[in-house]
Amino acid sequence: MKKNLQDKASLTFLLIDAHEIFLSGTKELLYSCYPDAKIFTAQNLENTLNQFSKLEPDLLVMDILLAKKPGEIPHTSTGINLLANLLENYPKLNIVIHSQYIKSLVRMKQKIYSHIGGFTVANKTLSSKEVVTRVKWALEKSTYIEDIKGVDSNLELKPEWLRLVNLAYQEGLKDKAIAEHMCVSERMVRHYWDRLQEALNIDCEQLKNQGKNLRVMTQIRAREAGLID
Repeated sequence: MKKNLQDKASLTFLLIDAHEIFLSGTKELLYSCYPDAKIFTAQNLENTLNQFSKLEPDLLVMDILLAKKPGEIPHTSTGINLLANLLENYPKLNIVIHSQYIKSLVRMKQKIYSHIGGFTVANKTLSSKEVVTRVKWALEKSTYIEDIKGVDSNLELKPEWLRLVNLAYQEGLKDKAIAEHMCVSERMVRHYWDRLQEALNIDCEQLKNQGKNLRVMTQIRAREAGLID
């Protein structure tokens, strides 16, 4: 991507959103600011992958809620997996996350911080002016994620903790089955729980004294922190 970003006529944007109304609105908004830019759209993962390598866009504006194929139900996990792939393989790509599910990005905090290209977020509740500002910052190679709850906090996540909560709360597995999937002992799984609960500021003793279910509270806190949907 050797295009001069100061030359708006040379810019190529790829917009990704499962909902046509948001896709059309964002496209119209960007055309009003970059009338000579080439703007392409995609509504699912399959369409995105088919277009991306051909376009080599200067800017990607994407929602995290995304379906894999036409007609399928959108899921945030699809968008998160796509974003992880893009961050790894296109380190200079400028990205704007335009979504109502931006807290899910806490799962990718370290990858975002190490990304070379611009990276900003714009909740869909923001005004058009604010969205345009986030686009401008991304094209300038700036990073702006301060308004993502959890991402800019002191919460330090380990990959094994994310896999733990996914297996427990997304797939409904118990500790023994989790240990088998992760190829560790049940004792290590319990250690992961302890560390995760500590990171989520869960007072285990207090919850026990109150007669509350520790795993249920962990699920609630994990969801609030964006670790699970």
